[in-house]
Order: sequence, then structure tokens, then C-alpha cells
Amino acid sequence: MVFLANTCEDNSKRSYDSIRAVAQQAEVDGFDSVWLPDHFFYRSGNEPIRGIWECWTTLAALAEATHRVEIGTLVTCNSFRNPAILAKMATTVDEISHGRLILGVGAGWNEPEYQAFGLPFDHRVDRFEEALQILKPLLREGHVDFAGQYYQARNCDIVPRGPRPEGPPLMVGSELGPRMLKLTARYADLWNTGYMGKPESIAERLAKIQAACREVGRDPATLGITAFIGLWFPDLQENKPRFFDNPLTGTVQEIAAAMRGYAELGVQQIMFQCEPYTPEARQRLTEALQLYHGMERKTGADPNMKPSDNTK
Repeated sequence: MVFLANTCEDNSKRSYDSIRAVAQQAEVDGFDSVWLPDHFFYRSGNEPIRGIWECWTTLAALAEATHRVEIGTLVTCNSFRNPAILAKMATTVDEISHGRLILGVGAGWNEPEYQAFGLPFDHRVDRFEEALQILKPLLREGHVDFAGQYYQARNCDIVPRGPRPEGPPLMVGSELGPRMLKLTARYADLWNTGYMGKPESIAERLAKIQAACREVGRDPATLGITAFIGLWFPDLQENKPRFFDNPLTGTVQEIAAAMRGYAELGVQQIMFQCEPYTPEARQRLTEALQLYHGMERKTGADPNMKPSDNTK
């Protein structure tokens, strides 16, 4: 994940030039994808507001600034934007990137943002279900005619179409709520779950999403699995990040082994959030990736496994 928010140390603005430099370095270092969070600010209690750049504006800029890596949202909050307009934005960014976008979407969770920007926080899963019925056909066929309780897209077309006939892949980020899992199984090309630690931490979640696929009549093998990993270096940051329950820790060799472990479980992509978000931490992750690639060449591991740097 590429950080867009103000720095943790003094809440100073993170310049776009520094954001672009990290994404470009990730491409040079051999990562397969870079990802952006979608928030408007972070507010917690009486703490100072922590600012963040708007996701899609930055994503479009990085689509031009990079050439090989896939780019994606981890994940876009559905009710921040009208779903038909979001499909139009995604098609445009896919064109700018020459077909490198992955559209990650979720139902949203951070209520202070909704209140501050005048957005509805109620019935988020209901809204998300309707949004998927608009997003999916617009991305795939470029047309939808839909009227729901929360969204309408009547005789809507996406023209021109982007570089891929079926549009960018649709990834749903969710936890283990049964309704969200069923929506993922019904509509998504990829599923994302986080914050993961060691490979075994995903086992229960894999079983649940596979069961959801079978419940809606889908072959689980047709849904790509991705995992968002919280990576913590205690020697670089004494206190464990509060949003990491059981983060991945360890040496470069142990991180590379974890990458291999996820591949052996059939996880197609892993994304990392490095804590602390420092050049040294990112360099260790780069070394682990390069070591993993060496393991892959020696053992013939799954070539479809694509460790993705979510913290860069």
C-alpha cells in the first residue's frame, strides 16, 4: 500500500512527489502492484485530524507515472461515489494505465468521514448490493439499466470503452459477514481479506469464502483470493500498530517463507502494509520479495502468485 496520508511523526503533508517516487521504486524493485487507500481524513477522538490525498485523483496520476505494475484501490468505499460514475472513473483510469487497474470496492466503515462530507452511512450493505448490480455490467458490457432503492442508472452506457473488452477486474474487500461473502461470491472476480499475518491466519477465511461460493452455485476456483498483510518490524517501531491484531513479523527470510506459504495455499496476490512506513522497512520487504522470487525459480512455485507491495 502506498501511503497517501500525512506522516505519523508530525502530521505533515506527504507530497505527491514522494508518493510517486515510492510507487516508481516499487516498480523498479520488482513488485507486481501498488495499492492506494480510499479515505478523506482520519479522525479519532480528540486527536488532531490526519489528512490524506484523494484516492482516485492520485491513482490516475500514478497510472501515468508507472508503466508495468498493476494499480488498485484497497479498497474504494462504495458510498463515497455514485457507482455508475465510479465505473466511468475506473474505465478512464484503466485506459490511462493501458489495462493495469484492479477496482477494489467495499461497503465502507469510517463514520466520521461520512458525517463530515454529507454522505449516507445507513444501510451500507444494502447500498453495496445495489452498487454491484450497476458496477458489474457497466465494467463488463458497458451498459446497465437499473433502478433500485438507493441508486438508479437508467439506460446507462460507458463510452468509450477501455483497453480491455471485459473491463478491469472487480475485487471486493470484506471481512466474514455472511451477506458480504455471498455478494463477493456472486459478483467479484477477486476477494480481499485483511489484516493477515502468517499464512495459517487465512485458513478459516478461505473456508468461509469457499462455502459462500458453493452456496451461490459458483466454483470456488473461479474466484481469485488476495490477502492484505500487516507487516510489523518491532525493532524499527516499538509499539505494535493498534489496527494489527496478529501482524506478520520476522526476518527477511521468514517474510519470504510467508510469501511462499500464501502461494502454497492458492492465494493469488498478497499486499503489504509496512509499519513503520520507512525506507528501511520497505527495503527489507524488497529483499524478502527478491528472496521469494529466488525460491520460486528453484522450486517451481505457482507463477500466478504475485506479492504486491501495499505499503509502498
